[in-house]
Amino acid sequence: MKLRLLVTLVLLSTAVIVGQTFRGTILGSVTDPSGAFVAGATVKVRNVATGLERTTVTSADGSYNVPELPIGTYSVTVSLTGFQTAITNEVAVDVATERRVDAQLKTGQVTQTVEVSGGDLPQIETQSNELGGVLTSKAVEDMPINGRDYTKLIFLNAGVAGSPDQITDSPGSYGEFSMNGARGRSNNYLLDGTDMNDGYRNDPAINQGGVFAVPSAILPIGAVDEMKVLSNFEPEYGRNAGAVVNIVTKSGSNALHGELFEYFRNDGLDARNYFNLADEHRAPFHNNQFGGALGGPIVKDKTFFFMDYEGQRETVGTVTLACVPEGSGPGGALSPSDASNPVIAALIAQHNPWPAPNIPGVQSTDLGCPDGPNASLITPSLNNLSSVIAKIDHNFNVNNNLTGRYFFGDSTQSFPLALTASGSQLPGFNTITPTRVQLVAISYVHTIGTNKVNEVRYGWNRFAEGFFPQDQSFHPSSVGLCAASSMADCAGGASTTPACPSCWFP
Repeated sequence: MKLRLLVTLVLLSTAVIVGQTFRGTILGSVTDPSGAFVAGATVKVRNVATGLERTTVTSADGSYNVPELPIGTYSVTVSLTGFQTAITNEVAVDVATERRVDAQLKTGQVTQTVEVSGGDLPQIETQSNELGGVLTSKAVEDMPINGRDYTKLIFLNAGVAGSPDQITDSPGSYGEFSMNGARGRSNNYLLDGTDMNDGYRNDPAINQGGVFAVPSAILPIGAVDEMKVLSNFEPEYGRNAGAVVNIVTKSGSNALHGELFEYFRNDGLDARNYFNLADEHRAPFHNNQFGGALGGPIVKDKTFFFMDYEGQRETVGTVTLACVPEGSGPGGALSPSDASNPVIAALIAQHNPWPAPNIPGVQSTDLGCPDGPNASLITPSLNNLSSVIAKIDHNFNVNNNLTGRYFFGDSTQSFPLALTASGSQLPGFNTITPTRVQLVAISYVHTIGTNKVNEVRYGWNRFAEGFFPQDQSFHPSSVGLCAASSMADCAGGASTTPACPSCWFP
């Protein structure tokens, strides 16, 4: 008895359940010339770009609701025998937004039509108390964005500021943001309605600041259809106390469209770094971002595709001031002959050439550099990444729609071990950071009758990142330093371990 009661309650509640969505809704009410509500009117909404159509009828109170509509521009047609057909064109449906379209029917023949523009609809949000803003693809593409980083656009919303707990020291540049004072890691990122947070820090898996705030993967700007940043959001989202960043990627349409691009920056257009000495060669800086997008129909009004690729190749010379020992080598660099220990001599020889003092007037006799840093160094750094996104939309019929999207990002970064005074910045001791991001989203929408919609959504998120020393292939034995399991082995006490000039054991 209890089981049957539970099943009954679940079935009855499905009609009013509302889950988090990345699509939009068109709703409204239909009245006659006297202002009385009209029941039984047929309401048809049609996506102008893809031909997708959904049909419903008004209820007893004259209202209608068409949820789970892919974002885009729609036309809304209301018809009923004895009345002229009312058509509202250019109805913009945004991500996770309810667009109200009311219609007042005039008496006449159904063949007669009255058309109005959606631009005349009220622009005030009357359906929810959420705070935030929507950025469309046109705004995203037209704004000059450093690094083609969509996260910079988030700062255009009210209540957004740089987060004091962010993982980088470059606020607003591939870093985190704070919404209304909440922690930067309290934000929730959604891509096509599925999770886009990495499992390590709860930062965005895409466009996350890697080493020193440079991107480890990029969501191509050309693939962003709309982005909505929410605060004071409805309980359907949950999970985090900060903002909800709801991003929807582009889909193909009946028209073939695409783009090719390349942006570049290099040291030939830049001023010399203040610490890059005039008698030294200029620190290199070469940054190229390139890619392209293509979308269109596979089968008109039925199946569509969209794909976008973006790559970045960056080679940089990181200029730092450091204390380096003085030796008898060229320019005062260390030489193997400066070492009395054979292991240290071999180590210096292996890392030849060693950085030499090059700041005039600074003479240092030890690593403490009592007179200040004695060398201006240029450490080679790089960031190479590739990101690709592909999406398929298929309309089986007016009641069944399927969407699938796959994102793949792969990068390798190499930067000094520490870009502050707390760690080594010498050439040859960089941190190598390979990163791979994969995101999958599948959504199936089934319309049940005229007043029910069911969606099944699947998301898969994989974020893999490693941190490795540049000299990870170095082995102590290459400079005569032998590894052993005990002090006795170091002394040659074990028959399998010969005595070494210098020995260490874990």
